[in-house]
Amino acid sequence: METPTRGNIHIMSDAAFQPIVDAEISTFTSLYKNAKITPIYLSEKELASAFLKDSVQVVVSAWEPTDQQKELLVKTQTIVRTTTVAYDAVALILNKENKDSLFTYENVNDLFTGKLTDWKELNPTSKLGKIVAVFDNEKSGTIRYFRELFDLKNPLPSGFFSAKTNNEVIDYVSHNKSAIGLISINYIGNKHDSTARANTDKIKVAAVAHKYLEKGSFFLPEQGSIYNKTYPFTRKINLVTREHFRGLGSGFISWFASEQGQRIVLKSGLLPATMPIRMVQIKK
Repeated sequence: METPTRGNIHIMSDAAFQPIVDAEISTFTSLYKNAKITPIYLSEKELASAFLKDSVQVVVSAWEPTDQQKELLVKTQTIVRTTTVAYDAVALILNKENKDSLFTYENVNDLFTGKLTDWKELNPTSKLGKIVAVFDNEKSGTIRYFRELFDLKNPLPSGFFSAKTNNEVIDYVSHNKSAIGLISINYIGNKHDSTARANTDKIKVAAVAHKYLEKGSFFLPEQGSIYNKTYPFTRKINLVTREHFRGLGSGFISWFASEQGQRIVLKSGLLPATMPIRMVQIKK
């Protein structure tokens, strides 16, 4: 019999959030020995399609069903519940030898609209040439996020191409001086994790100015700047369920949003969504 702490289920997650999902499942199943949760990592578009077709009961994603999709699900007597468990930032990563690590909000907008194509347009003395923008997947939530943010209707500029994973984005940028990568901070934010530290050592993280704040102020994608909204490219991480009874999926969601689950979020470098945050300013 399945309960909130017992059973065997599959969930689907956006591959961008694999590190935090792996960490949460590992701790949850170590506490509840009779619970087995198998994650399947896909692009956002693929998991959203599977969820709407009733192929999976729980998904982890920046996506959540639209009002229209919810209405259609209600007609099939399906109630969808969304719980925001964390806030992520989309980081702009650069090759370590790239000296141009400050971007305005408009610079990033111009990159996506094809107005910014060469590093000389940012720095006339740059010798890096054409900008190569690399992201994880053509069906990814990262690209959907920027399409909606910048109201993009046209195909991405020719300087963009997709790798397959966030790790491959990091690897490509580390070997190509002219590249700029787009990844979740989930892959570089956990200072306690050896893989995240190794990823961070390979690349440089760009600071971005917020379009509504004082000019000349640039912010890194860190917990503090996500919390006070000074870093401009942030998004929710949601757990979305269509489970019709209180089973293991509901139990995992409740635990993820609890103090124990949120402490794992905090340690990962993401911003917890359901626990109070204390900001500490350190004076040098």
